[in-house]
Amino acid sequence: MNVAFKALNDPTRRRILEILKERDLTAGEIADQFNISKPSISHHLDLLKRAELVAAVKEGQFIYYSLNSTVMDELLKMLINFSSARKQKRKRK
Repeated sequence: MNVAFKALNDPTRRRILEILKERDLTAGEIADQFNISKPSISHHLDLLKRAELVAAVKEGQFIYYSLNSTVMDELLKMLINFSSARKQKRKRK
């Protein structure tokens, strides 16, 4: 989970996840939506893959990236549980 939170700490990576929410894209298609170098986008995609926030599937000569909703769901559940626990703790005071 720490790797996922570290990956989410960067605004470029969060924007990539927002873009992939709409549809699967190649690295080039993702890079076209930013004003940074393609190697930088590849680095961000690699970190997102290591955090298992995105999946990569090779189709012919292209690699398509997609949002891994399973990990995102786990992160959301964890955050909701923390929030709920904190609210319950405040009520007991």
